[in-house]
Amino acid sequence: MNLLNILLIVPAAGFLLTLLLPKDNPGLVRNFTLFVSLIAFLLSLGLIGPVLANPQQLSFESNSPWIEYPSIRYHVGLDGLSLWLVILSTFLTPIVILVSWKYIQKRVKEYYAFLLFLLFGVLGVFVSLDLFLFFVFWEVSLVPMYFLVGIWGHDKRIYAAVKFFLYTMAGSALMLIAMVYLYNKSGTFDIPLLMDMMAKGRLVLTGTEGFWLFMAFFVAFAIKVPLFPLHTWLPDAHGEAPTAGSVMLASVLLKLGTYGIVRICLPLFPEASHQNARWIIGLAIGGIIYGALVAMVQPNMKRLVAYSSVSHLGFVILGVFTFTQVGLDGAVYQMLNHGISTGALFILVGMLYERRHSLEIADYGGVGTVAPWLSTMFVITTLASVGLPLLNNFVGEFLVLQGAAERNFLYAVFAAVGVILSAVYMLWMVQRTFYGETPDAVKNHFSDLSLREWGVILPLIAMMVWMGIGSSSFLPAISASDSKILSVVQSKAPVAGKELANAR
Repeated sequence: MNLLNILLIVPAAGFLLTLLLPKDNPGLVRNFTLFVSLIAFLLSLGLIGPVLANPQQLSFESNSPWIEYPSIRYHVGLDGLSLWLVILSTFLTPIVILVSWKYIQKRVKEYYAFLLFLLFGVLGVFVSLDLFLFFVFWEVSLVPMYFLVGIWGHDKRIYAAVKFFLYTMAGSALMLIAMVYLYNKSGTFDIPLLMDMMAKGRLVLTGTEGFWLFMAFFVAFAIKVPLFPLHTWLPDAHGEAPTAGSVMLASVLLKLGTYGIVRICLPLFPEASHQNARWIIGLAIGGIIYGALVAMVQPNMKRLVAYSSVSHLGFVILGVFTFTQVGLDGAVYQMLNHGISTGALFILVGMLYERRHSLEIADYGGVGTVAPWLSTMFVITTLASVGLPLLNNFVGEFLVLQGAAERNFLYAVFAAVGVILSAVYMLWMVQRTFYGETPDAVKNHFSDLSLREWGVILPLIAMMVWMGIGSSSFLPAISASDSKILSVVQSKAPVAGKELANAR
């Protein structure tokens, strides 16, 4: 059994074993799930070397029959595109377990079991090479997040959980219909085989078929991203979710949508991707500016960070649909950046909430006086989020803007407005929360970072710096896999686009 299969089994087995633990011993549950998540993280590190040695090709591939009819196969593998998303998922899981250490006091066993089940689901999505298997893991990841929001969330948790579920299920239904149609047309769910059949002319889609299949997959993924105007479930889910739920939702689950677009929409429907790129870029830029403007007027910290995600993920979609190497590399890098910096922001907001029991910015002020280290970590994370050079987001945003400029300079100009606005709303939140007069409620109830909280936030800060100054550790593998997808997309580009690409 190869390492990737073992990595998938570990969180699944951990989930089942956690359910067997005694519910009256929460300490044992916490320690066991932390141990399982650390094992998964260490195993995932073992994937790096073989994938980096040949990032364009699939590593740790397993391909065996699962269901005879219809022909569904257990087909998994890793390349440079999926590797870092797998590492991001395993890296964050022990962190969110530590974040929840004191905060979660009810149904502890079920809570931690769902976190491991969530890890199992998202890992499965990132490594699936069979459309049906991809769909199964996609649905698996939906279930634990629904319960994390619905059981351990804040006052309006049921409303937020149901809204999240309905939106995602609507997208899933579209994806399932498209998959069934594609299977009836081709006789397979296998993604590499479908790409090969299309390249060799053994599977030909008419323009109408390609358009509707692309739209079905794209809308399913765009809901998950979430792309403006399909984003309305996100602020509610983030606002009501517990801290760990918000972190996993922002850092990992939203990436399922952007990953699906790059892995499935672009290589399987290249003509439709080109035909629809212009209005998708329009929505992406609209989302960048709209998310920033709405974030600016939010009185609630979690909702502010949630709307900032709408803006940041607009950059990812913009980079993908520039169909340039630098733009796509930047988009994938920005997926990772957003996972680190926005995850850290939700963790720090959660630390503030644990002390003050409020998410309203107006209830804070002068926190820097009573908790200087917590404030320092928050400021560093904010600077990373707004794209300060030498920190992670700067690299991704710069590459996306470069790709946008190569396609149309006006795209880069409009997207840059979002960068400026993000600095305004994030720094304004920092100013109102951490500086100025300190209310008595803050003076009396605030402590600085505990040892456990240092253990949670320091790895994330280290990643922000590493990804900001050492992007060469990550980008070559991403770029190698992206170039393979781009070669498929460019081969189906309109004639003018091909001439432009050849000229470069």
